[in-house]
Amino acid sequence: MRIVIAGGHGQIAMRLERLLAASGHEPVGIIRKPEHGEDLREAGAEPCLLDLESASVEEVAAVLQGADAAVFAAGAGPGSGTERKKTVDRDSAILFADAAERARVRRHIVVSTMGSDPEHRGDEVFDVYLRMKGEADAYIRGKETLDWTILRPGMLTNDAGTGLVRLEAGAGRGTIPRDDVAAVIAELLETSATAGLVLDVISGNVPVTVAVKAVAGN
Repeated sequence: MRIVIAGGHGQIAMRLERLLAASGHEPVGIIRKPEHGEDLREAGAEPCLLDLESASVEEVAAVLQGADAAVFAAGAGPGSGTERKKTVDRDSAILFADAAERARVRRHIVVSTMGSDPEHRGDEVFDVYLRMKGEADAYIRGKETLDWTILRPGMLTNDAGTGLVRLEAGAGRGTIPRDDVAAVIAELLETSATAGLVLDVISGNVPVTVAVKAVAGN
């Protein structure tokens, strides 16, 4: 499969690109900075230079043309303010979904966050982040032309992955290595029967492939 990943130089995306390339897929990572291109090539991905904060739907759709799946893994990052929570975490996610719809790329995975909620209250940066992610999730859930799955990881760590997770709606609070989040995304891409699900994921005791098959079609 040819899989286009928004936020292609992010920590989860880079792990995902390596997994996909090792499995014989063709990952394409959307990046903002030309200097990140070599990192993607080393990971086995094709870099595509495009700024989602300023791109048009047509420009993003052109990148998605002919793809088999799209993954939104972009994020403004922990050091950003409220404005970029809006322009990246919400607006870019919406733009990417609109572009996928235009390019007729049905399979759509969104890396969201546990606790995302369009009704979340508060004015602190993290409050805005949860609200913006929630608004983006709600918009994408309304897309009947997309076979979307929204994945909401718990607190992310850089610990080595264990390959063991808890994956379900309302999994409860917890942490999870980025390695394992990438592994779950890779498995979701192979399992179209998970379309239409909003899934929380944290570390657990179930192998990733088993966990994904268990929720497929529910």
